[in-house]
Amino acid sequence: MNVPLPDVPEVRVVGLPQLTTGFDLVERLDLAMHLKVHGPLEPMTGERLAELSEAISLRGRGGAGFPFGKKLRAVAKASIRRGVRPVVVINGSEGEPACRKDTVLLNRAPHLILDGALLAAEALGARTLVVAVTRNSTEISVRAALAERGLSDRRGRHLRARVVRTPERMVSGEASAVIRAVNGGPALPPGRRERAAESGVAGAPTLLSNAETYAQLAVAARIGARRYGHTGLADEPGTVLLTVSGAVAQPMVVEVPTGVPLRYVLQMAGAPPLPQGVLTGGYHGNWIDSIAAHDAVVSRASLAAAGGALGAGAILPIGPETCPIGESLRIANWLAAETAGQCGPCKLGLPAAAGGLSDVLNGGGPTALEALREVTQAVKGRGACKHPDGSARFLASTLSAFTDDLAAHVLDGGCGRETLGVLPLPAAGYEDVEESIPSGERLAVDWTLCQGHGLCADIVPELIRLGPDGYPALADAAVPMHLRGRAQRAVRRCPALALRIEQAPAERPALPSPQRKALGSGRG
Repeated sequence: MNVPLPDVPEVRVVGLPQLTTGFDLVERLDLAMHLKVHGPLEPMTGERLAELSEAISLRGRGGAGFPFGKKLRAVAKASIRRGVRPVVVINGSEGEPACRKDTVLLNRAPHLILDGALLAAEALGARTLVVAVTRNSTEISVRAALAERGLSDRRGRHLRARVVRTPERMVSGEASAVIRAVNGGPALPPGRRERAAESGVAGAPTLLSNAETYAQLAVAARIGARRYGHTGLADEPGTVLLTVSGAVAQPMVVEVPTGVPLRYVLQMAGAPPLPQGVLTGGYHGNWIDSIAAHDAVVSRASLAAAGGALGAGAILPIGPETCPIGESLRIANWLAAETAGQCGPCKLGLPAAAGGLSDVLNGGGPTALEALREVTQAVKGRGACKHPDGSARFLASTLSAFTDDLAAHVLDGGCGRETLGVLPLPAAGYEDVEESIPSGERLAVDWTLCQGHGLCADIVPELIRLGPDGYPALADAAVPMHLRGRAQRAVRRCPALALRIEQAPAERPALPSPQRKALGSGRG
């Protein structure tokens, strides 16, 4: 069994809403409703914005938890030192199957995210805003929100704003992969560590942060640090968005103040009273047992003390009726397939680790277990990006959290339970489906000028391939919005000036029903 999460699952709130204010009124807050619900937002200087971020202890909500104020100051400092205007990037690339909180915000409250990002852009003097998204529904919602604000990528604007589409992959949401995609390359980590605050989009200092982080900033800027601190814990004030799935009656996104018992959130979603394990922080996170889950509260510090992780806010309990080793093997196989294929620890180590876990599950005995431990240890700290480390963390946590089940498989040949597949994974073949809304344009070639240089096929191979004669063969389809930038680049790079973009003759199609449903499927 595998039931992927919907784009916009049910939304619940514990206490008073902040990020989800207005969700009980409408399915999506357009600009007029957003201003009616949240009110106007006054600009702030860079120093005041940094002080506000530090006063509320705002950290990135994408998983790494880096202090936002520190990142803001670093970008401002680099921009002044180099004399280059910075770029602001909203990272809405949510490629992990167990995470939907950013998708919910981008679909239902896009202007709250834009508020925070535009506040930072104004404070930094940025003239470029980029929103990176993963799904069709988020792309539609964000483009509509930019249009409602009169923002576009046209030259001569005070602020140019554009949307970049990234694939639904685990590695594509990493900051370096997002920047690489914005720069026109593949949405994969580049293999070298470089600080975005120093050199990011087009080599400029770049403030890149998670969608929820900007939304939290917008809330704090409206109500002030003191009022913001009245909600949640003193050292981690405010609310947190959690995606709760796995063995639950109803997958959901929950806005909850920090300090609320984790068991209360699990009960709300209909989790088993005594789960045999709860995966915290998603598929790069850690398992905790039922006792730790009962005692922990929703906070970064509390979950870490219990051996878990807040990460990107994914919480996944599993019940006593399923095999935890088998459930973990499903995730390990998926993580191995998500490799960028750019370094040995990821390309070779993760499949070997998943194979080792399979050997343990299938009666390989102590030898298989020892081999698995060695492979997992060898992967740590040697990858070109964070994917190998996160995957190794998940595997190591599996081995330490389910010792009784592990012993049953190693010594007795199995635990006697089937693997039910309660942890969500994408539907089969998802990686082969390239969704995007059409731009209303298509590529065309002036064959009297084309000399078969082939540069266009290198730049946008999704739309152009070289035929047996060495000349380009164009896809018989409109240019998708997420490939429009690279198509324009291919036109500019054509040495013979033979490639052009023209309006497609077909009428603009209506939104398919799944997209309409995705924009309004959650409930407040």
